[in-house]
Amino acid sequence: MKRPEILAPAGNLEKLKMAVEYGADAVYFAGPEFGLRAGAKNFNRKDIEEAVEYCHDRGVKAYVTLNIIAHDRHFEGLTEYVRFLDEAGVDAVIIADPGVMTVVKTAVPDMEIHLSTQANTTNHLTANFWYDMGVKRIVPARELTFEEINGIIENKKENLEVETFVHGAMCISYSGRCLLSSYMTNRHSNLGDCSHPCRWKYSLVEEQRPDEYYPVVEDDNGTFIFNSKDLCMINNIKDLVDAGIDSFKIEGRMKSSYYDATVVRSYKNALNDCLEGKEFDSYWYDEIKKASHRDFTTGFYYGNPREDGQLYTSSSYIREYDFIGLVKEYDAENGIALVEQRNKFSVGDEIEIFGPDIRHFDFTVEKMYNSKDEEIESAPHPQELIKLKIDRELKPWYILRRVVK
Repeated sequence: MKRPEILAPAGNLEKLKMAVEYGADAVYFAGPEFGLRAGAKNFNRKDIEEAVEYCHDRGVKAYVTLNIIAHDRHFEGLTEYVRFLDEAGVDAVIIADPGVMTVVKTAVPDMEIHLSTQANTTNHLTANFWYDMGVKRIVPARELTFEEINGIIENKKENLEVETFVHGAMCISYSGRCLLSSYMTNRHSNLGDCSHPCRWKYSLVEEQRPDEYYPVVEDDNGTFIFNSKDLCMINNIKDLVDAGIDSFKIEGRMKSSYYDATVVRSYKNALNDCLEGKEFDSYWYDEIKKASHRDFTTGFYYGNPREDGQLYTSSSYIREYDFIGLVKEYDAENGIALVEQRNKFSVGDEIEIFGPDIRHFDFTVEKMYNSKDEEIESAPHPQELIKLKIDRELKPWYILRRVVK
């Protein structure tokens, strides 16, 4: 079996580094323009150069999103930006719009192009059309089943790659082509500024009775009729491998660096086990649930999800663990870990510690010190550097977490 790529999201430079350290084979991110996550901090040009260098030094590929559905006004500066990405060493750009593709092919003829799920590819003829136009990889519409994905893979041009989403938030609209946001809030989802009205609570109102609201289902709180569950295919990773998919894409450029670490680590280890012929280890699914998430679904992979795909009671995330610290370095001689605080924790707290190369272990905080080596009882200040007494060796990028109080 060939080894699929684990492709991770990166909303900023720290998230990118976290994804790389925790096992991503490739990352995708956006500059300040032309991408579909305007709410993410994204990358300025200096960040892009640093990101590409960081990735390449570790054998990881870097892809940049240019996947807006462009209007004429959006092409200003695009040619120069694409040339900059090429000079920076970006491995591929992700596009959805034929006009953007035209600019890319004209500006940098050899730039590798991946076709976004926004382009709604649903059959092998369309996939091969895009390959003939110069696309190296397609991301089919997320509404496809395994049977349909297999049809594309079996009938595609030999060198065309196929990437599919395996984890993260789903969209109620056809591969993201949604107009709810622009209609209701004047924020355009196809330009990267979605306000996620599909997550809002809705009730039915009759025109002649404007003050009377009727729940669409029997629920006093109304109903979230558009709200989808989160995709999670880790329990079915063997089916993904058997399908011959080239890249497993994780959604989440708006999510935290802790999410990146937890999800990438789980999929990487589950994939390694699968390729070694081992049975799926449910530990990795349990680990994924320790990152913020909604209820899970397998999406459309096994057919129309119907009841399995929608969440009618709430749009809230399930968050059972807090990311409380990131290890920066470890003094083995004195048994002291330098930790950057992310959420408050205190002496006496029972926490979990994990890293890219270890499963988590339990630890009770007994002693910690501030930057002046003064003993303290708690770490309440965001990103404060504290020293934690621990006899077990920790490495940079190890994460401390705690059950939400």
